[in-house]
Amino acid sequence: MSEVYATRRSRLRDHVTAAGTAAALVTRPANVRYLAAAAPQGSALLLGRREDLLVCAGPPEDRPYEGRPDDNLRVHVLPPNATGAGTGPGPGDAAVAAAGLAVAQGADSLAVEEHHLTVTRHRALSTVAPGIRLGDLGGAVEQLRVVKDEEEISCLRIGAEIADQALGELLESILVGRTERHLALELERRLVDHGADGPAFPTSVATGPNSGRRGHRPTDRRVEEGDFLTVCLGATYRGYRCEIGRTFVIGTSPADWQIDLYDLVFAAQRAGRESLAPGAAFGDVDRAARQVLDSAGYAEALPPLTGHGVGLEIDEDPQLAPAAMGKLDACVPVTVEPGVHLPGRGGVRIDDTLVVRPEADGGPELLTITTKELLAL
Repeated sequence: MSEVYATRRSRLRDHVTAAGTAAALVTRPANVRYLAAAAPQGSALLLGRREDLLVCAGPPEDRPYEGRPDDNLRVHVLPPNATGAGTGPGPGDAAVAAAGLAVAQGADSLAVEEHHLTVTRHRALSTVAPGIRLGDLGGAVEQLRVVKDEEEISCLRIGAEIADQALGELLESILVGRTERHLALELERRLVDHGADGPAFPTSVATGPNSGRRGHRPTDRRVEEGDFLTVCLGATYRGYRCEIGRTFVIGTSPADWQIDLYDLVFAAQRAGRESLAPGAAFGDVDRAARQVLDSAGYAEALPPLTGHGVGLEIDEDPQLAPAAMGKLDACVPVTVEPGVHLPGRGGVRIDDTLVVRPEADGGPELLTITTKELLAL
């Protein structure tokens, strides 16, 4: 695996060199992990003129779920007596120390992730390295992360299997009378029991009038007969995060309006899934799902996007949204998650994680396989 991380750093170095910058400083944790195999708390990665360094405030702890630094990357641990260590942008701050190390290596310019650094931290870099020209690395690492290799996809696949298992077990239990909050906590416990590092994001359980609402925070509302029940959860496995969302009906038979709304959202979700292909425009994927719901009169009830990329973070590029620019590549994992929420009544959300694949390879690969049939629980 060391070659993988070396190759990633080499690709970033090519970008930095092409921009006329001598060195680069990566501070966003997900980006550090992508390039160094691990991102100990408060660490920073320096792509230096002579040597790449993972700069840490203290020795990296042996926590498997946090990853282990690339063996071919030297770890530079700051001395424990560094003033302000771990408290802010002083000599004990890994990013500030890395800027000093870049100067020591003879760099006259340094590209930094301005979108991640605070103003205070940026000023501290200028103070410790007054002779160095600071430039913006922009989203260069995020763009490298968009297309996943098969090892990354394997981690996502295992995470999806864990989420499917946790959800499947919940559906076999008695739900009526239990609160949204209780069910969410149980799901997160089951994720860990099945081997996840933890939840990929705060688990959402929404019942009755809360159902179908994107990003709903669980409350003490109890599950009742006749409710729609929407569950959205995800597992983190070796740092990689996936997502699944399903909607069910509580009771023996759903009402006609519930069946009609569910069938409509399911048709929209299927249209979005089927539009995933290398070369497909982000906006076209969104439009495929959105127009099914729009034509049925639900334009005002729709979420701002149909899906997004996943990986080391749960919300990555690309964004499958109306105004999004760009086209999909093969081996890009994305969610397709249309939904409709009707205030006071509830709604439906169906959410899958898929990997874009060419038609010759069978088309989009579905990672989250829990049934999308409208189950009455």
